[in-house]
Amino acid sequence: MYNKKWSRGNSMEMSRQLGYSMRSTEYDDDDFSDLGRSMRTDVGRSMRTEHHIGRSMRLTDEPPLSRELDETQQSWLLEPNNKKKQPRVNLGFGASCTRRCFLWSICIFLTCAIIVALSLVTWKFAPKKHRTLSAPDNYTIALGKALTFFDIQKSGNLASDGKNDILWRGASARSDGQAAQNGSAAVNLTGGFYDAGDNIKFGFPGAYAITLLSWSVIEYRAKFVATGELDHAKSLIKWGTDYMLKTFNASGVDKIYCQVGLGGGAKPNDHYCWERPEDLDHFHDTRRSAIAVTSGSDLAGEMAAALSAASIVFKDQPGYSLKLVRGAKALYAFAKFRPAPFADGLPSSERAFYNSSHFNDELIWGSTWLYLATGNLTYLGDATIRATDNSNRRGGNPFGVFDWDNKLAGAQLLLTRLRMLQGPGYPYEQVLKQYNNETNLAMCAYLPQFKTFNRTAGGLILLNPNATQHLPAAVDAAFLATLYADYLTAADIPVLECGPYWFSTDVLRNFSKTQVNYALGKNPLNMSYVVGYSDKFPLQPHHRAASFPSDSKSYSCEQGWHWRDRNSPNPHVLEGAMVRGPDILDRFTDTRSNANQNEPTLASNAGLVGALIALSTAKSSKENVDVNGIFAGIPAYVYPPPPPVTPWTP
Repeated sequence: MYNKKWSRGNSMEMSRQLGYSMRSTEYDDDDFSDLGRSMRTDVGRSMRTEHHIGRSMRLTDEPPLSRELDETQQSWLLEPNNKKKQPRVNLGFGASCTRRCFLWSICIFLTCAIIVALSLVTWKFAPKKHRTLSAPDNYTIALGKALTFFDIQKSGNLASDGKNDILWRGASARSDGQAAQNGSAAVNLTGGFYDAGDNIKFGFPGAYAITLLSWSVIEYRAKFVATGELDHAKSLIKWGTDYMLKTFNASGVDKIYCQVGLGGGAKPNDHYCWERPEDLDHFHDTRRSAIAVTSGSDLAGEMAAALSAASIVFKDQPGYSLKLVRGAKALYAFAKFRPAPFADGLPSSERAFYNSSHFNDELIWGSTWLYLATGNLTYLGDATIRATDNSNRRGGNPFGVFDWDNKLAGAQLLLTRLRMLQGPGYPYEQVLKQYNNETNLAMCAYLPQFKTFNRTAGGLILLNPNATQHLPAAVDAAFLATLYADYLTAADIPVLECGPYWFSTDVLRNFSKTQVNYALGKNPLNMSYVVGYSDKFPLQPHHRAASFPSDSKSYSCEQGWHWRDRNSPNPHVLEGAMVRGPDILDRFTDTRSNANQNEPTLASNAGLVGALIALSTAKSSKENVDVNGIFAGIPAYVYPPPPPVTPWTP
């Protein structure tokens, strides 16, 4: 049937008619089918469902009263209802949010502001415990002073590195090497360091000092960073290596300039004259000519060690590091193929100063550092092939002594480090084990439990009975002992084996502390032998530059005797200089004329720097040594490729 009310588009009336007809029992299945075919819509399918529901309910034949559909039913036929939109707040810049979100944000912000305000009020008015940063330990304080001594000892144009922190020192000896000697051509040898309280530049102990400074920086770089002294130490090393590179021809070494200035012979000489270094140029001193030697395994071996160690320090500057390595290789070749002590080529008047007693230890020392710098196994072979002739037990070197003349103990310790922390194995293992055993013996001998070495009543170890002063060797031994303790710790070896006895590695550190503490003032005289450290220290160190006042006057060779001979403190404090120290009875005389006890040297201070940084407790990223930094030049072992496989043919 067609209802005219549908034509008027009244959707509500349509739903009523559909509801009435769907509840009627007058439709049969065929009629419903016809209706479904005529509509063919989803609404039709919904009507069939409603029709079946109506039949199942068995309603009466009476037509039901018309009723309105509820909202849910209307939604089936009408367009969907849109939800009521929430009120929104315009935040500007095209952004908005609901009012509810905006209110929550305001509440959260106010809560946070209140919490912050309460915290600030509490921090301002609540009683507080005053916390201060821990003061640097005595070793760290002394370290900065010990490095300052190297600044005092600089020769040449002090402003060339951009600054001069020692106000009472100025440019000096800027014409070094310009005066020809024995018909040799002039050479530019400005720069470098004066050796001690004199104005002479000695290449042999100077190179040793640079090697020790470099070794300290390599092992304890993180501590140098923590103390703020890394750049300072590196600048001192570079000052030394820049000068060293001037003393030979790296493209083919035929001679080495080993000394500038004369210490003996005809007068005037440096030991006869007492003059500040700045006056050397004023009086046009012709004694500043250079002394060259044409052989010298000890000198060249030490210089090769210094340049090799410095190349590891400056590995962050590849160009300069490579330059140092090239120089070290040339020097080592000179040392290896011209075996002789360098003193043989010196004038007889100069042989009394730093006359090396042997040179095989410098060859081992130099080849060891070259291997560490380059990874070339030839150098490791050279360092181990000489083992039999250089055993400490054969008496070639004083047992356990490490100083400017005796390098074997230091070389053996370095190679022990190599064995413990890298282990190159065959064919080096047997000799490296020998070095390891001898290092262990020396370290055990340092301990007071075994009484191998005599000690003063105040506790200073007497390592070399032939020495005229004992403090420098004791400080060097303290450096080695702390290094060995740190090597054992790095290798996870918890004890030091001394025959049937086992000791904690702390016993080595304790030994080191006793010797360094002695130098810093824990001795019978309660005197620090490091100038400028503590309240009591030497006031008259044997040192020319420090003994002159800053009066803008120049004093000639003999005029300076007035300042040498007066019995009063030096006008300038020789900051950080470690003098040679007391005799075997702990006695010390603080007079300027007592050079044997009261003169500092570069070599002694280099050992002091190493011992101080090793014992320093400065907070750093590494508690002990940098395990791998020293091995940076050794390439990782790469297995060779397998041989090509030849196809099998029957």
